[in-house]
Amino acid sequence: MKIGFLGGSFDPIHFGHLIAAQDALEQHKLDRLILMPAAQAALKPNDAQCPAADRLAMVRAAVDWDKRFEVSDYEIQKGGVSYTIDTARHFKKQFPGDRLYWIIGGDQLPRLHLWHEIGELAKIVEFIFLERPGHPAKTHADIPGLRLHRCDGHLIEISSTELRDRIRNGLSPDYFIPRKAIEMIREKNLYR
Repeated sequence: MKIGFLGGSFDPIHFGHLIAAQDALEQHKLDRLILMPAAQAALKPNDAQCPAADRLAMVRAAVDWDKRFEVSDYEIQKGGVSYTIDTARHFKKQFPGDRLYWIIGGDQLPRLHLWHEIGELAKIVEFIFLERPGHPAKTHADIPGLRLHRCDGHLIEISSTELRDRIRNGLSPDYFIPRKAIEMIREKNLYR
């Protein structure tokens, strides 16, 4: 099986995340796609504005109707800084005979050499990268064994930071965020 993982803060989850996930799933013919909310992103330690449990609940609410997507709480349950290598090792033990793919934005490629134990990670997972507007996809370091797969998808420039600001300023998050996640944001008064 080909299993894809899309990790991130998902603070909040938005259609840019979901379209990227769908494009990677379809273009690379993945058998499973797992959304992986991070407890705390290693390269963005102060990124999350919303509690982990609420971010996880928003991700689940956003995709609960779509059987193509799964949501894992592994990194949130583990707690602390979320290093991709730890997550990859965990899932490689769970799925030893399967091919694992980590989905990233093309803007992450120049920073990939900074990822914790990237040499080991490159042995465990293959990377699917999506080019984002204004971020040409190229690596700046030679990472032995790195396997990259380009995904030409629907590139939608949506920023979680911008969405949090919109909500804080009383602007509508409609057409950016799935309806069920918006309902949770309003119900719990998140990002105010």
